[in-house]
Amino acid sequence: MSDNDRSGEDVGPVANESLPQESRSDQEQAGQSEAPVTTSQIKAPSRTIKDLFNPPRNLAAIRQLLFEVADKIELHPHEFNLYWPYVDNVWVRQHRAGSDKSGRYKTDYYACRLQRPTYTPKAVDKARPEGTPTRKKQIREGGKCHMKLKVVRYEGGYESVTIAQLGYKTEHLHDLDTMDRIKRTTVLMEIARSEVMSGYMPASVYTVMSEDEGKLVAAGGRHLKREDVRNASQAWRQQHKEPLRVHEGYRYDHGNGIVRQNGTMSLAQAVTASHVVDSPLVYFSDLPPNTLTFPLEDRAFLEPYLPRNNATISDDGLPHVTLTYATSMDSSLSLAPGIQTHLSGPHSKAMTHFLRSRHDAILVGVRTALADDPALNCRLEGAGGYGGLGWEGQPRPVVIDPAGRWLLTPQTRVIRTVSEGKGKAPWIIMAPGSVIDPNRVEMLKYYGGKHLGLKGSDNKWRLRWEAILKALAAEGVRSVMIEGGGTVINELLSPQQSHLVSSVIVTVAPTYLGRGGVTVSPAPSQDGFGRPQPVFRFKDVRWQSFGEDAVMCARMPGGEGPARSQTFEPPAVSRPVSFFNSTIEAQNSLQRRIPMPEPPGP
Repeated sequence: MSDNDRSGEDVGPVANESLPQESRSDQEQAGQSEAPVTTSQIKAPSRTIKDLFNPPRNLAAIRQLLFEVADKIELHPHEFNLYWPYVDNVWVRQHRAGSDKSGRYKTDYYACRLQRPTYTPKAVDKARPEGTPTRKKQIREGGKCHMKLKVVRYEGGYESVTIAQLGYKTEHLHDLDTMDRIKRTTVLMEIARSEVMSGYMPASVYTVMSEDEGKLVAAGGRHLKREDVRNASQAWRQQHKEPLRVHEGYRYDHGNGIVRQNGTMSLAQAVTASHVVDSPLVYFSDLPPNTLTFPLEDRAFLEPYLPRNNATISDDGLPHVTLTYATSMDSSLSLAPGIQTHLSGPHSKAMTHFLRSRHDAILVGVRTALADDPALNCRLEGAGGYGGLGWEGQPRPVVIDPAGRWLLTPQTRVIRTVSEGKGKAPWIIMAPGSVIDPNRVEMLKYYGGKHLGLKGSDNKWRLRWEAILKALAAEGVRSVMIEGGGTVINELLSPQQSHLVSSVIVTVAPTYLGRGGVTVSPAPSQDGFGRPQPVFRFKDVRWQSFGEDAVMCARMPGGEGPARSQTFEPPAVSRPVSFFNSTIEAQNSLQRRIPMPEPPGP
């Protein structure tokens, strides 16, 4: 006998059919014997069957991410509210610590459900009302898993929810499927209750929910049973005794339970078909219009020169440094100092944003910040704010501003980007002894940024690059992409600083800007006899065309970048599209139909 046919105590007469008389009487007797429940105690469900058949993107992968919490996860509040109920069978809130003095940070502490016991037997059980059966409880000992989380909500110039392990990093002593077997998620129980409150039999609800097994498993319902549906709706049924029915297109088949009628589309198919007409177009329709795409096959050329996904700080305390810039045929960065000049074509511009997605931070000098008012974010499809989760793939902007010349306001482009949830707030590196208005400091903190004051400088009172990079490494930055401007690039190309640079990626545009521009030209070098000589020659050089532009990847003679791979295999999960690799084919198909637009500034 099937699970759907085991009993009929939770259903009334089926449309055009009738259940066995003994089943109905059992149901009536069970209903009469239960304690009354007031309507005010029954909370209206916020989920429907559509939430099961049209789930959030990449639900299974994100559930696994929120189960493991191997690294700190930063989400937008709406993302947390959307995905967290799918793992509330794993995490139990222990207590709320409250907010800090500013009122911006609110902290909750969670522990794995298996840390505490489910039931402590008492010497004398409390008497139950006459006729009420004793509830069977599954007793589980505590201390089976000691993983704990700290969840911090921030409400300021932007809003975020940060999830991180509490104390030393550890792992669960069980897998996610174990928790799905022990307890159902709030989402599944609300969907079940919603359907029963709409007048459907629990057996029919169970049948419909089980039709799309892949989506049910992704939502944590691999071990869902009909009893779960009945339990979810029990309180409501105590107040509502009217007969229930099966879903349209289904019927009660004695001996087989609830089955779909021949030639009828399943409810799962009907709901999905009504929601998605052309999945590739729907997928991209909710992305910002300036979203960029970069083909997967072009990434293999760049990969050997990029930091590894598990990059670590070097023994010298330095991060991986990638120096990248776009130049004209006459080695110019701009037409004149202070004038923003676009050189990269659409393809190489998308490449630049892919490079940004692969670094923890992106660094520019204050002159570039003043001249270009850049967003300093990643607009690649799959990054946070562009179809991705939280701030995944968004680098931390870093601006070298020794004297505090950069006056940030809420209208500054990088700050607007933060407010829109499409990038991170900048860190501003100051010279020793610099004094800045406290209001400016507080404003930057409000948006999630900060000022970093260095303690040392060279004999010309300039910031030392080694000190800058070590300060970033101390903040947890493992890789830095340096984009300019001219002074920054020329300094790092000098022999004195070349050992700090791991790799160089240069875009050469097919244009001349003419004299008077900002050029890339390191200070001249001389041999021991005072004769001029080349400053250096790149090593491990590779070239490739990206649209009309030519891109060179190389290493500095003294650079200590990662060893060049002889062969390259794209990683199974790459940043920032950790949860969207399944859409690559749809993306490439869409690119063939829709030409790539000319992107706005940096």
